[in-house]
Amino acid sequence: MQKFRIILPLFGALLLAAACNKKADFNFYYYEPEDYALISQYLNLPEIPDDYRSELPIHIANLGLAARPVEQDKAILGRVLFYDKSLSKDGTVSCASCHKQELAFSDDKKVSTGVFNRAGDRNSIALGSVLNFSAYYGTDLFGPSGIPFFWDNRANTATAQNIASMTNPKEMDMTHSDIVNAVQSKPYYAPLFKMAFGSENVTSDRVSEAIAEFVNAIGSYKSKFDKEATKTIGYNVYGNAAYNSFSGFTAQENLGKTIYLNNCASCHSETQSRPQKLKANNGLDVASADKGVGSITGSPSDDGMFKVPLLRNIALTAPYMHDGRFATLEEVVEHYNSGIQAHPNLSPELQPNGSPLRLNLSESDKQALVAFLKTLTDEEMITDARFSNPFK
Repeated sequence: MQKFRIILPLFGALLLAAACNKKADFNFYYYEPEDYALISQYLNLPEIPDDYRSELPIHIANLGLAARPVEQDKAILGRVLFYDKSLSKDGTVSCASCHKQELAFSDDKKVSTGVFNRAGDRNSIALGSVLNFSAYYGTDLFGPSGIPFFWDNRANTATAQNIASMTNPKEMDMTHSDIVNAVQSKPYYAPLFKMAFGSENVTSDRVSEAIAEFVNAIGSYKSKFDKEATKTIGYNVYGNAAYNSFSGFTAQENLGKTIYLNNCASCHSETQSRPQKLKANNGLDVASADKGVGSITGSPSDDGMFKVPLLRNIALTAPYMHDGRFATLEEVVEHYNSGIQAHPNLSPELQPNGSPLRLNLSESDKQALVAFLKTLTDEEMITDARFSNPFK
């Protein structure tokens, strides 16, 4: 009996240690040894899977937004699919080709290049501009309150979005059967599908679902702005606390924040939580060759309307606008300062007196606004190994 008196306390201590381990909840995901040996020939995936749960900061959570729980194994599979170039017709393009992590999942080209060096139609939207996709994107989660995808808002869910990109002739140019065949040809997918879906059966719907789960896990909420907003705004999200100076900001950054709140937040969001408007015309041109949302709805009132993105990580995501026409933040600010054009569908916020708005900011004001926009950069997200390329 003495043996058991020694071993049982030790066993209890081990259980307690496991309970305190952040990843202990995920030990049941352990791969079969032969499966992990196969996976490890091709991929740098940890033996105990990464934790893709998200906890939004107080100043966001108290707006009523929350990150939906992510299915870990599907997100892991989705990460591999997101970076796999074999899911394109010529084997040269992956989702990550146009959504680079170090650029907040954007591209540094005006228009991204797809298979066979084909040019796309619009600038790649930065996935890292979003607080958290699962918090408010996709009508499969949120009904009519969900925010749609693409510059023209044509996809209602993350699954519809990634399938559209994979099958677009200018992007990855795959058919549904092409996608299935490409995945089935890679030995590392069998154990990953088994873990994610309970079987090795590959379908294009499962591929799309897994990629969407990975995208839903991506979020950016650890910027300097978020840290200061949590300290200053905290639970007081509905008062005037947003307009108070942030103690950790420079005087220039606080001035830029005030300018932003007074002139930009009515469309883009005071707290960088979710956009105030789903679509807008911001006066880039008097007439739009690209009709944007109007090309989807067919309504003349939507011509020249485009998605209104959040501005998280905007300092990393040049060039700017749907056509990538502006190379720098300074050019963007100058557009709103002096360059807004009188488009027939120009948003009311940009023509308060019936004529295109002119902010008439001083040079120091413009510099302050740029300084504030740079506080929206999340250095942790762009280096987070959970979202990095898993291929060896």
